[in-house]
Amino acid sequence: QVQLVESGGGLVQAGGSLRLSCAASGRAFSVYSMAWFRQAPGKERVFVAAISRSGGSTYQTDSVKGRFTISRDNTKNTVYLQMNSLKPEDTAVYYCAARLTSGSSRTYEYDYWGQGTQVTVSS
Repeated sequence: QVQLVESGGGLVQAGGSLRLSCAASGRAFSVYSMAWFRQAPGKERVFVAAISRSGGSTYQTDSVKGRFTISRDNTKNTVYLQMNSLKPEDTAVYYCAARLTSGSSRTYEYDYWGQGTQVTVSS
């Protein structure tokens, strides 16, 4: 069992940056692959980025490649999403998620979810 709490969301102008954090508590953090998903109003929750248990492997969806970076610090039980060059279409609630096996881009394959943090990008 792991509990996830996101933070770092907010309102930013297009072209700006934000860093999201997801703090985990409970079972040893390093046993989980982690990911970020996002959900815009009226739309499905979609994959953004994932990172392996060691942090040695990452994967991002095409729309954020070159702009967003996922990372983790297993000593701090935290996963991050650095978001640069933000666009209005990045506006969504961002969720972190954890699963015990290897990383995935599929929402239904994740066992644990945070409550989400709102990111709003103004034009």
